[in-house]
Amino acid sequence: MRYIDEIDLSGKRLFIRVDFNVPLDENQNITDDNRIRAALPTVEYALEKGASVMLASHLGRPKGQRNPKFSMEPVARRLGELLKKEVKLAPDCIGPEVAEMAAAMRPGDVVMLENLRFHKEETDDDPEFAKKLAALADVYINDAFAVCHRRNASVHAITDFVKECGAGFLIKNELHYYEKALESPKRPLGVIVGGVKISSKLGAIQNLMQKVDKLFVGGAMANTFLVSKGYKVGKSLVEEDMVATAGKLMKEAEEKGISLFLPVDVVVAERLESGADFKEVDINDVPENWQILDVGPKTVEKYSDELKDCATIIWNGPLGAFETSPFDRGTVGIARCLAELDSLTVVGGGDTAAALKHAGVEDRVSYISTGGGAFLKLLEGKKLPAIEALEKCGK
Repeated sequence: MRYIDEIDLSGKRLFIRVDFNVPLDENQNITDDNRIRAALPTVEYALEKGASVMLASHLGRPKGQRNPKFSMEPVARRLGELLKKEVKLAPDCIGPEVAEMAAAMRPGDVVMLENLRFHKEETDDDPEFAKKLAALADVYINDAFAVCHRRNASVHAITDFVKECGAGFLIKNELHYYEKALESPKRPLGVIVGGVKISSKLGAIQNLMQKVDKLFVGGAMANTFLVSKGYKVGKSLVEEDMVATAGKLMKEAEEKGISLFLPVDVVVAERLESGADFKEVDINDVPENWQILDVGPKTVEKYSDELKDCATIIWNGPLGAFETSPFDRGTVGIARCLAELDSLTVVGGGDTAAALKHAGVEDRVSYISTGGGAFLKLLEGKKLPAIEALEKCGK
C-alpha cells in the first residue's frame, strides 16, 4: 500500500475520501469539527504539492435519499474557514454538473462533493457508482479510517477503477499506532475494556487474550463477569446469555497467566439520572433494588496502580455512565491516570474519546483513534476491506 507522500501529485486532480460525518445541532451548526481537522494534514499536503482536491464524505443516515438535513454545506463552509480558502460545494457527487466542475479544477482548487449516501449505491458497494466517482480524478486517496471496515463504493469498489491510489496521513497514523500497540508492543501490555455488552466486544476480547498481559474490565459488561463469579448485582444490566462465556474468558485468562481485573467497589443508584440518590458500596454489598452505574474509588485506585506498570495501554469503552454526573468519576479517574503516564496510550471508540474530552485530557494521551467500528475490527484481529482494497490497488 502506498501513502500520499509516495505519489507525484503535481497538477493532478485528487479524489480524497474523508470522514466528515460530524455532529450537527438543530440549526445545522457543527458542534464538533475534530473529524474535519483530522483530515487537514492530508488536504494541505495535496494543495502544497500542486494538486486540486475533490473531497467526498457521508453525513448522517439519509438512507439513499436526497435530504437537505444531511447536506455537506455546513462542512464545506467550515473546511473553507480552516483552510482559509474557498471550498465549493458540488450539487451532487456524480453526474454531468459534477464532471464539469472536476474538469474545470485547477491546482489549489478545493471542491466538496455532496453527501455520498444520498445514493443507495454507496452503501451497496455498487461498481457502476464507484466507476463514476473514480472518473472524477487522476489519483484516489482514502483517508477515511472510520469507514475502512465497511464495503462501501467510495472506499472499496472504487479502487478497481482508479489510475493511482494511496492512503492519507490519518490512515497512516491509525495503522502505525495499532501496530505499535498490538503487533509489537512494549510490555507489559494493558487493555481496558468497558461499555455495555460483552457480546459486542467478544471478538476483540478473544483476540486480545492472545496478546495482553493485564485486562481491566469496567462498564456494564463488568456486571456479567461479576454474576459469573457469583456476585449479586441488584437490578444492574446483565447479559444473561453471556454469563457462561464470561466464566470461560476468566478461566482462559487464568490459564494463560493474564491478570484480569474486575471492580472491587461500585457506585449504585436506584435510577440513572443526575440528582438521583447514589452511594459507593463494596462489590459484595450491592442493594437488591439498585443498579451499578460506575466503578468505585477503590477500583479506580487499584486499576491505576496496576496500569502504572504497563508500557503500552489500549482503552476501548467507558467504565460507567459517564454522560451523567456523578457516574462519570470512574471513567474520569482512569482518563486522568493515563494522562499522567509515560506509557504508549492508545484510545479508541467514540464514547471513550468523548470521555477523554469530558475529563479534559484528550491532548495528553499518545493517540485517539478516529474510527470506532474500524478500531474495534482491528482489535478483533480482522482485516479491513478498504485497507485490503488499497493494498491490492497499490500492487
